[in-house]
Amino acid sequence: MKTCDACRQSNPDDARFCLRCGERFSAPAAEPSTAPSAMPSTGPSEATASPTPPGPETMTDEQAWRVLIGPGFCLQFAWSGGWAWKPAWDYYHRVFRRFHAADGPRFALTWNWAPFLVEPFFWFLYRKMYLFALVYLIGPLVSVSITGDITVPVVWSIIGSASANYVYYWHLKDLFIKIRRQAGTNDAARARALADAGGVQPYVSWLVAAALVLKIGIMITMLGEAPLEDNLPPLPGDGTGIGTGTRQLL
Repeated sequence: MKTCDACRQSNPDDARFCLRCGERFSAPAAEPSTAPSAMPSTGPSEATASPTPPGPETMTDEQAWRVLIGPGFCLQFAWSGGWAWKPAWDYYHRVFRRFHAADGPRFALTWNWAPFLVEPFFWFLYRKMYLFALVYLIGPLVSVSITGDITVPVVWSIIGSASANYVYYWHLKDLFIKIRRQAGTNDAARARALADAGGVQPYVSWLVAAALVLKIGIMITMLGEAPLEDNLPPLPGDGTGIGTGTRQLL
């Protein structure tokens, strides 16, 4: 790993540009491997275009996807190793390969625990997918108002967790193609554009924490306001205690 002098971000040894700020490293990096890229390409139309001559200032597709996903970490689960806090690139790099095929992207059912645990609205907002965040904010509220069933948001969370990886894949792919097609942009400027369009919104973590504290406070308040037996009004009786005894039996 090597550290960027501008922002102190740790980067892979073969990185030509900082994954956070796009600063170009002065030391020459090793030539990229001839093995096929693990990340999806931009498609057949891109392959027929005039290729960019290889050189020390050429950003690889994998580096561009790294910048889009961001240098952060995410909660991951595996049956063999259980829960782990690992770099987000390790998770999405593995999951996105399931959507990539020779004839184009294809849907594959995957599961992302984050939308289910923190609610899809917060996760989509965290990953800068604002349109989907709005859908998952309004959708559960409208569904509850129509059906009157307070368990409906759980269904929305299940749908969001099952489709989150595929939606995120298409979101990043669109950004990748759009930014790579920008004319007259060098790799340093392109890396900054990728970092601005991709990555995450760190402030959402504070929103999730605040929402969790609010939910806990509401639950404690509701439990504290539960009526006690001693606060019930006395039932009418004849002074013999029969009424009181009847209330206790009931």
